[in-house]
Amino acid sequence: MLWRVRTSLPDRPGALAQIAASCGAAGVNILGLQIFPGIESVTDELVLRTPEGWDDDRVVELLEGAGGLAVVAMRCAEAALTDQPTRYVQAARTILTQPMSFPEVVARLFDAEADPADDGRAHRQDVMEMVVGDVQVQVRRTAPFTATEHARGTAMADLVSDVLERARESAHAPHLGRRVGGGATPEYVADGDSVSAIIDGVAVGLAVVRPEAEEPGVRPVTLRVDPAWQRRGIGTRLLVDAARLATTLGADEVVLTTRSDNQAVLPMVMAAGLRGRIRMAADTLVVRVPVRDLKPLPV
Repeated sequence: MLWRVRTSLPDRPGALAQIAASCGAAGVNILGLQIFPGIESVTDELVLRTPEGWDDDRVVELLEGAGGLAVVAMRCAEAALTDQPTRYVQAARTILTQPMSFPEVVARLFDAEADPADDGRAHRQDVMEMVVGDVQVQVRRTAPFTATEHARGTAMADLVSDVLERARESAHAPHLGRRVGGGATPEYVADGDSVSAIIDGVAVGLAVVRPEAEEPGVRPVTLRVDPAWQRRGIGTRLLVDAARLATTLGADEVVLTTRSDNQAVLPMVMAAGLRGRIRMAADTLVVRVPVRDLKPLPV
């Protein structure tokens, strides 16, 4: 049975040796070790193999008896033994290929969850916040995140920001050859609960502010741009206008829900200059944007 265990130890010689001695006496093998330095204490993460029949309470009792503090034990698979630098390189490669996978990849990297627990554990979970552009990403878990992990998470978020910014610059760079759609400038028209992008009398984009569903003050937004007119900033402008329209309609927040593999959402939110929160659950990506401080859109 494999366990991933986190414990804080006083920063003094022999503290880790006492843990090792107690594990050896109990027939528990230490297969992996990460050390996260601190000012007054050190956080150690160990991967342990215990005899059959052990549960998390027994693992916690073993380490607390050896001087460990704030011990958290979780069952794990053999993947926990993967070399840590290798894990980070693999995570970076995945994010470079698919930036929108950032919340899910980082959650796996830190043995955390990208979605808040819905079984009453949320208040007992530590939260790590990272910012990609102006979009806030949160992951959470029971074991507290160390300062080292916060620094690593920030570095990964900076990587995604750089990749998305370069992609945005590339998309706006001049292209040779004929572009689909043409070069006309859209007119943006608000009507009721929607905003349309109109070119030559034809709607090439539409954003609709939907009625409140389950949460008071929260309005879902659906947004679509004709494929021939995408990558022109139309979606970004529609998102900004829809957010302002939602303010006019009395909303405090708007929510966009899409597939987790939709590569356009995060760059669009970043380009709009909106501060949002993003989370990924299974194959669904949800972006929440506060709108109460935005200037209302005249209708």
